[in-house]
Amino acid sequence: MKKIIFTALLFSSAWIMSCGNTGGDPKTNLSNFFDALSKKDIATARKFATEESKSMLDMMEMGMNMDKSSKDNDKYDKSKMEFGDAKIDGDKATIAVKEKGSGETMNFTMKKEKGTWKVAFDKASMMNMGMEKMKEKGMNPVDSLNKAMDDIKNMNTDSLKAGMEEGMKMLDSASKY
Repeated sequence: MKKIIFTALLFSSAWIMSCGNTGGDPKTNLSNFFDALSKKDIATARKFATEESKSMLDMMEMGMNMDKSSKDNDKYDKSKMEFGDAKIDGDKATIAVKEKGSGETMNFTMKKEKGTWKVAFDKASMMNMGMEKMKEKGMNPVDSLNKAMDDIKNMNTDSLKAGMEEGMKMLDSASKY
């Protein structure tokens, strides 16, 4: 009888604890995400990222596979970062990450997905981070886009074509070696 009561208590306490599971701490999960990126371990990084982040992580993985150098690993080195506290608003959280060397801060978005805090590393979130950074620096993203469009419209297409042809010739000659 004591074994049955003990087993029932054990299972009920495990069930109660699992009901209170909040999917971990958003700050810890963001930190784990950066750990994986610093090791170029995209498979592990995916575990800490939202489903929508798959295409960005796929592109990142492709870039890492093409560039075998380790020069970019430093940008994900947690020892060079300060993680702020998570500001939680329902199923979303924001965590400020400050790069110690430059003092630059980026606000990373976390989303609750299937009960677990995940890093929003998708195209829309990255675009929002970029626009936020532009505004912070006093730049108007719309003005910048309009200027870029004007530059494209006023571009000398003949010189662009000649440059592209020259670049292709260089690639061809480099691939022969």
